[in-house]
Amino acid sequence: MRAFVAVFPPSEVRREALAWARRWSSDDRVRWTRPENVHLTLKFLGDIRAEALDGIRDALGEACAQHASFDTALAELGAFPSARRARILWVGVGAGFDQLLSLVADVDGTLAPLGFEREKSPYVPHLTLGRVRGRPLNLDLPSGAEGNTFRVGRVQLTESRLTAKGATYRTMGDFALGGEALV
Repeated sequence: MRAFVAVFPPSEVRREALAWARRWSSDDRVRWTRPENVHLTLKFLGDIRAEALDGIRDALGEACAQHASFDTALAELGAFPSARRARILWVGVGAGFDQLLSLVADVDGTLAPLGFEREKSPYVPHLTLGRVRGRPLNLDLPSGAEGNTFRVGRVQLTESRLTAKGATYRTMGDFALGGEALV
């Protein structure tokens, strides 16, 4: 099964971020992320075996227990690889950035002994909002998000199933920051 570790903002934050991004790109070549799938990836695990789940859950519980919940705020719209050649539209994180970096480092560190390679690239916290089909877009993106803030209080181990209609997600573990596994 294909899995990742993520933070899912409250549904109203996800909907507002998508609505804001749509105002800056009305191009019909953008395939917008479904609101229920908008998330902040902490670590992509790839294909994992079912028998590895208990160890992964234990490691995530350990990492999350070391962190108190914190507030974060969405920052600016961005694009990969760049605004002039946009293929992926996203919104970044401002406040809470350092806490996210620390959480990501601990998640990465606790999963490494289980055979998950440590990340080599610097972490860029973002919520993917849309993907461009065909040729890239040239966007003039605004700076600053419209005050979307939320509390990061839990981390989820999530299965991703790819279907003809897009990815569907299923929670395989839910971990409170500063506490123990919720599921």
